[in-house]
Amino acid sequence: MEAAMGLMRRIPPKHSEAALSALLSLLPHHSSDLLSQVDQPLQVLCDVDSGKEFILCEYNRDADSYRSPWSNKYHPALDDGPHPSTELRKLEIEANDVFTIYRDQYYEGGISSVYMWEDENEGFIACFLIKKDGSKTAHGRRGYLQEGSWDAIHVIEVGPEEEVNARYCLTSSVMLSLTTNDESAGTFNLSGSIRRQMNMELSVAEGHLCNMGRMIEEMESKLRNSLDQVYFGKTKEMVCTLRPPAEIVQTKFPDSRIP
Repeated sequence: MEAAMGLMRRIPPKHSEAALSALLSLLPHHSSDLLSQVDQPLQVLCDVDSGKEFILCEYNRDADSYRSPWSNKYHPALDDGPHPSTELRKLEIEANDVFTIYRDQYYEGGISSVYMWEDENEGFIACFLIKKDGSKTAHGRRGYLQEGSWDAIHVIEVGPEEEVNARYCLTSSVMLSLTTNDESAGTFNLSGSIRRQMNMELSVAEGHLCNMGRMIEEMESKLRNSLDQVYFGKTKEMVCTLRPPAEIVQTKFPDSRIP
């Protein structure tokens, strides 16, 4: 199991689905652990009742059906699927509306979904999902990428309220994949994933949604900085070392021909 998880951490996100399927056939006795611990690129389905798209994941799935956060119905239809309580459903609806605004401001489009359910410790768990297809044929507004995707998964465990405070545990994962195909630069592919965790104890005076929103905003800022420094920064350093720009080559190696 440890070797399988190590392998999945090194597999590019765009190939993770095929790799996971192969591991499940090799390790059927670890299937539940693999499915719960391995993050895969997010898939999208359209809610025929509301006309809106929603994101599919393990947290809104029951059997082969997925619950929509917009209509609170399962697709395909499922009679006995679990649903959040009335009070938690109200918070889920509000969270989806607020997260849509957050997504448009930070991502300039894309698809977002928020799911909530009760846990066994008298608290609840919330899952915030964002999928942005950055290719020039989809949500990409600048048209630089041949293919590109950003999948963000934020799972927050909210403990029971103790006097005026509550305990929050946020686990965030981001999967990035991009491909360029330009005449001047050629074809280039970069993909990877990153996971981080944050624990905080906050006052519930302003409500759980405000606290969760601040934590996600702070975490996403840290994740973007890490991706920029680790993936893009190191890649740029290696490329410039192996293939220095033409002006640097001319400076170091001037034309030695005698006029």
